[in-house]
Amino acid sequence: MSPRGVATPDVRERLFAAAERVVERDGPGALTSRSVTAEAGCAKGLLHTHFAGLDAFVAELCLDRFARTATKARALAGLAGQGTVAGNLEAVTFALFDSGGPALSGLAMTRPAAALRIREALEDGAPGFTAIQEAITGYLDAERELGRLAGTFDPDTAALALVGTAHHLLMTSRPGTPDPRPAMARLVAALVDA
Repeated sequence: MSPRGVATPDVRERLFAAAERVVERDGPGALTSRSVTAEAGCAKGLLHTHFAGLDAFVAELCLDRFARTATKARALAGLAGQGTVAGNLEAVTFALFDSGGPALSGLAMTRPAAALRIREALEDGAPGFTAIQEAITGYLDAERELGRLAGTFDPDTAALALVGTAHHLLMTSRPGTPDPRPAMARLVAALVDA
């Protein structure tokens, strides 16, 4: 445990990673500011020093993970013509399920104030499913232009199907349910092979 008055490096990420472990291991109901700081091995008040309460923390955690996945999705543009289309798509869609994605989605849904903060941030332009969908559409369009997808392939519809399915799986999965990645892999294969 960090002693009182000693700076904790990368405090946001340390707390976020601890929260993910708590939720994945014990479920959304186990998340408290105390469980997060205990898991992170830091002072009990550290979460409240950096966030305006647990709901603000949960909202920031979810928004941070959306932003990370959106960054990965935007990087797809540079992969056009490299690797396999299916492999590139899986890397991005699977990222939504990393770090306890389904558990975190469930957590946000159980905390109305956090869900409201997330919705408001997304409406104000924070990267979320829309940014991910747009990046996937752009990538698929580039792959179609390179001839790696059929000329009749519809990037907009495929991106919507991928992001919509990921959203559905995030909202309906919870700790202990089957891994959603195999379902996403089947969808990616069906879309790419169509």
